[in-house]
Amino acid sequence: MGRGDLTDAEWERLRPFLPLSNRRCGRWRDHRQVINGILHRVRTGAHWRDLPERFGPWKTVYERHRLWSADGTWERLLQQVQAHADAVEDIDWDISVDSTIVRAHQHAAGARTIPPPALGSKGAGPREHQVETPWRSLVARPAESGAGSEGLGRSRGGFTTKVHLSADGRCRPLSLVITPGQRADCTQFESVLEKIRVPRTESGRPRTKPDSVAADRAYSNGQCRDYLRRRGIKHAIPEKTDSRTARLRKGSRGGRPPCFDEERYKKRNTVERAINKLKQARAVATRYDKRGYVYLGTVTAATLVIWLRA
Repeated sequence: MGRGDLTDAEWERLRPFLPLSNRRCGRWRDHRQVINGILHRVRTGAHWRDLPERFGPWKTVYERHRLWSADGTWERLLQQVQAHADAVEDIDWDISVDSTIVRAHQHAAGARTIPPPALGSKGAGPREHQVETPWRSLVARPAESGAGSEGLGRSRGGFTTKVHLSADGRCRPLSLVITPGQRADCTQFESVLEKIRVPRTESGRPRTKPDSVAADRAYSNGQCRDYLRRRGIKHAIPEKTDSRTARLRKGSRGGRPPCFDEERYKKRNTVERAINKLKQARAVATRYDKRGYVYLGTVTAATLVIWLRA
């Protein structure tokens, strides 16, 4: 076992949930070997072509990562690991929400404008899972085309991507959304919370509702507060200074100030620490993937490692 590879215990937790071959496209290379190759690249940020020979052909490793990013396999694996943690009451459901900017390498630009081939079609490689998830649903795609449609936003420093996430009280990401770097945090607040979906190990619906939510002033607006109120979720979001000034100026017509629990807000640092853990993976801290759904798969794979090794 090399540095960063899956241990026997981690492999046993993943093995039951890995997709099975349909026996129509020949034998697959060993899942464990390929996953170790993917994790090596996520951790080091190396070129796919520069993967060590012990992981097998680099193109096999890349294609497995691309297809699993497209059909949602990485996301399903993460949910199953989260379900195991929830079954033993290892998830702190006092969550926090935030985002982080990621600088995109110049190699991340220039993706083809055509969508990726449908899984199972000619030239798409082996179909690795019978349940297909539309790849467009995995990335928050804005209306614009070109780089913006791949989660790349322009800034004075070049291309950037923003990773929106929620984290539990033990500094582990629960859900992820990718947007261009200039996208406002509050616009993805509902998307981040809607993507929280932890299945039950036994019968029952997946858990989607946290006990409470903490967020900074970037999420302090009526739309975010109304959404939390409709779902009956307690929250700790400080009021913006200009909003407070406008409310006081109106007097009694301004209404009551929003409730704010300072002690609960002190736990918001958990999402900052979760971001620091994610950016230990160099392929996450700097984006090299051209396609938005592939980069989301890279971030999800790094998140999966955090949960396995928590």
